[in-house]
Parts: sequence; C-alpha cells; structure tokens
Amino acid sequence: MNGAKRGATGLLAGRVVAVTGAGQGIGRGIAEACARHGAAVALLERDADAAWAARAAIEGAGGRTFVAVLDVRDRALLERALVAADAALGGTDVLVNNVGGTFAADFVATRERGWDALIDLNLRTVLHGTQLVVPLLQARGGGSIINVVSIEGIRAAPGFAVYAACKAAVVGFTRTMALELAPANIRVNALAPDICLTDGIRAMTPPELLERHRWIVPLGRAAEPDDVAGPAVFLASDLARYVTGTVLHVDGGTQAAGGWYRDPDGDGWIVGPPPARGT
Repeated sequence: MNGAKRGATGLLAGRVVAVTGAGQGIGRGIAEACARHGAAVALLERDADAAWAARAAIEGAGGRTFVAVLDVRDRALLERALVAADAALGGTDVLVNNVGGTFAADFVATRERGWDALIDLNLRTVLHGTQLVVPLLQARGGGSIINVVSIEGIRAAPGFAVYAACKAAVVGFTRTMALELAPANIRVNALAPDICLTDGIRAMTPPELLERHRWIVPLGRAAEPDDVAGPAVFLASDLARYVTGTVLHVDGGTQAAGGWYRDPDGDGWIVGPPPARGT
C-alpha cells in the first residue's frame, strides 16, 4: 500500500471537489484520495456503471458524493452537472479537469475528424470546465483548478501529434489562467503523469512490457493512479496555497531523465534504450 492510501487526513475537510472522468483510472484515484482526505466529491463520469461503482467505494468508506452521468464534451450538460453538484454538496472548491484520451496514428494519415475528436476530448473539455466553474469558485472566495495533462505535452510524442498538441495547449492555458484568476484567489495548476498503470492499461499490457518499466522509469516502476492522486490532493489543499501556474511532473523521473535509462544489466545509467537481450 502506498503513501496516498496510508495518509488519510482531514486535509480537505469541508472542501468540495469535482472530478471529470471520475469513474476509472487516474480520475477515480483522485476522487477516492480526495474523499479519504475529507472532501465531498462530485463524480462526473460518462460510464454509469463506473460512476456508481466509484460512489459505492467512496460512500462505503464514509465519504460523501454526488454523481452525474454525462459526456463532459457537452458544455450544456457539464454546466448543469456542475451547478447541480454545487447545490447538492453545498459549494465547489476544486475542479479536476481529468478527462482525456488518444489513439496512435501518424499525423499525415490522420483525418481532420480525428483531430477534432482529440481536441474536443483533451482541450475543449478543459476550456469549458474552467469557464463554467469559475463563478462557483468565486462564490466560495477562491479555489483550485487542476488540469491533468501528460508528459506528452512537454516532450515529443511520435504517433500522438494532435494529442501532444492538445496537452501542450492545456499547459499554456494553465499558466495564463493562473494569472487571470489570481485576483479571484483561484489557483490553476497541472499534473503531468507519464506511464500510469490503470486497471485497463494493466490488463492490456503483456508482462514483458511491464518488466521494461524497471529501466524506462528512473524510479524503477510505472505509476499507479494513487501516485497521481497524492499530488492532486496537495494541489487541492492549503498546503499548496501559494502554488499556481505550475506543471507538476508525476512521472518517476522520466522528464528529468531526458534520454537516460537505467542499465538493466548493471547499476549505472546509459544514454538511449539498451539493446534487446541476446544481441
């Protein structure tokens, strides 16, 4: 059990946190961690079964939730969900813009319809969520917006050009919003994970690829959702009351590595991936 699960506190007591894509993966990890630290959580999720499962887990542990089953790409539905959650839970203090997704394809082979789908999912949802939540945060005297981006918004991502462009755009948006919203005491930050073994990814990943994380990631393993959730709790809390406009890398050191890898055959480091075994 990692530190995020061990360290339940009242750090977010009295806070209300809304999380998009809260039914699974990183979003569910963040929702559950915020609840463990005392927050009431609005679960905004497209998959009804996932949403109710997350609610059962949180409320079974004594937490308080509000569930809205919707596609957050629909601005009108998102607005209604945020307003309803605000009324049901007594306010809104934090929004986690977590929804996102991608597919692998060479850019020149991708049709514009594919670009639009990625822009809607990874960028437009953040624009809508941020704009819609600001009045709710202002009514509470301020708050925190946390945008879940990706290391792919910082480094090159062959095969994921539009996704990377969207995440890079959210990084720039995060910094600008940090300034625009500072007078309203609203902090805006981003989390940039790398490899994260959600249940879905773990189920699809062969054991030999899981083994590669020992030398791909400086800390020697891929992330789990709780590894991202802990920093989210920090950014939502008063511990981060003077932190805004920051991109926090939650990647086990891969961004810092810049092409250096742990040597799978020794204790040192090598530049570039090691050769395949047997060569």
